[in-house]
Amino acid sequence: MQDMTNEDFRAGSRVSEASRKEDALIARAAAILQKRMVGGEALSSPESATEFLRMRLANLDREVFLVVFLDSRHRAIAAEAVFMGTIDGSEVHPRVVARLALQHNAAAVICAHNHPSGNPEPSAADRAVTARLKQALALLDIRLLDHFVVTATACTSLASRGWV
Repeated sequence: MQDMTNEDFRAGSRVSEASRKEDALIARAAAILQKRMVGGEALSSPESATEFLRMRLANLDREVFLVVFLDSRHRAIAAEAVFMGTIDGSEVHPRVVARLALQHNAAAVICAHNHPSGNPEPSAADRAVTARLKQALALLDIRLLDHFVVTATACTSLASRGWV
């Protein structure tokens, strides 16, 4: 094993310090984006939600299921990571999404989750959970507007494909 010199140690320290600064900058940018989104303009198209969703989900190393809660004019009330999974799956419970939607007094929701594999194609399980969520939320007069699959390079809207 090769010994680390003081210079090597300082170089490694600079890298971790640079990473910490980048992470802080990314966190600030995400906070600004969320502030602009919540209470801002209506999310009236898939494109209007894409950048926010990619910022929140694109580079995560495990699946995260995010829900954006919307008012009756489709302006964001809140966005919450509701479920966290593994590298290739996440269990989603419609009753939890419905409970949170009622707590936020949401009229509609947009759901999204990431695919750490980089494949932006919705799976059969993605389509099934979308149908279950839509059905459960409809009983409470809450509309599911869209469900997105997010990767580092793409964002696929299930509504654009007629699956919501």
